[in-house]
Amino acid sequence: MNRKLDIRYYFSDMKDPRIERCKLHLLEDIVFISIASVLSGAESWNDMEMYGKQKKEWLAGILSLPHGIPSHDTFNRFFAALDPREFESCFIKWVRSVRKQIKGEVISIDGKTMRGSKNRGFKTSTHIISAWASENEAILGQIKVDQKSNEITAIPELLDALLLKGSIITIDAMGCQKKIAKKIINKDADYILAVKDNQKELHQNLKESFRFLKTVDEYMDTDFGHGRIENRKCSVISDLSMIDERENWEGMKTLVRIDSERIMKATGEIEKETRLYISSLEPVAKKIGTSVREHWGIENKVHWILDVAFNEDKSRKRKGAAAQNYSTLNRIALNILKKDNTKIGIRGKRLKAGWSNEFILKLIDI
Repeated sequence: MNRKLDIRYYFSDMKDPRIERCKLHLLEDIVFISIASVLSGAESWNDMEMYGKQKKEWLAGILSLPHGIPSHDTFNRFFAALDPREFESCFIKWVRSVRKQIKGEVISIDGKTMRGSKNRGFKTSTHIISAWASENEAILGQIKVDQKSNEITAIPELLDALLLKGSIITIDAMGCQKKIAKKIINKDADYILAVKDNQKELHQNLKESFRFLKTVDEYMDTDFGHGRIENRKCSVISDLSMIDERENWEGMKTLVRIDSERIMKATGEIEKETRLYISSLEPVAKKIGTSVREHWGIENKVHWILDVAFNEDKSRKRKGAAAQNYSTLNRIALNILKKDNTKIGIRGKRLKAGWSNEFILKLIDI
């Protein structure tokens, strides 16, 4: 078999953080059991050990296991010491090998806080920035926001690591920065950036533009679901004359306004909201409005699933890089489960993976 079809190939060259004389278990064995156990519902180091012991006979036919199944302490120490940047880099290489390049695909970038990871001595919990490819339904990569930094510095690092050519990058207001816009254009991609009061002058310029200038295109759509009716109108302007420093926003071509009206079916209550964006796309309202809508897929197809199906928000892994590395394991598992077309939900797939050795081998492609 071509090793590049085997997920283990992409993690086998990681630098082992353990002292040589303390290596009882192979790195490849630890990583495989970790991925397989998380696919099967594991949420802790103890779960990994239990999974390994229950599946020992089967695992022995796939792995070397020179000293049997690693203990929960071994899993904990290994992932607490493992360089998370190197682990994430291997993750990105693996995703590249399975991702289909789709021109115009929306890639949403957004952050998620692992609230249970807060440790004594730190003011904040672990915060992870992820990139979600809408049509591939895959997490392309992630990066941790440094304790002394914020999303503004983390997002460019994540962009640098990804192949973005031909994609449409959507980011919330925190990522509406001139340097980020320039980086996206330099990566041969387009952007739609939300604008709020963190860019006060730009925000005001957009409001004035939609007050005084003519829109060149509009698109309406309606969504029924979750006990409500939502009407959305996307309006676009190509005249940038009222935008101060417009020459400093690399590639900017279009101003965007989304007006939404939500009607709650049970009560008849009406909620209205207006959101503003800048974009490097041509002023085609349907394309831009649809792309903005797809941005929210990262919330309900990634963040919500990680919290509900993987219990990530309740995770209390705090030692070293354990929380960050476990989040990568969760995202590897989620990508694998999303790639499978079996007509059952994520929770059902995880149960089936735990019950069926044949199914988990199909998921991992070995």
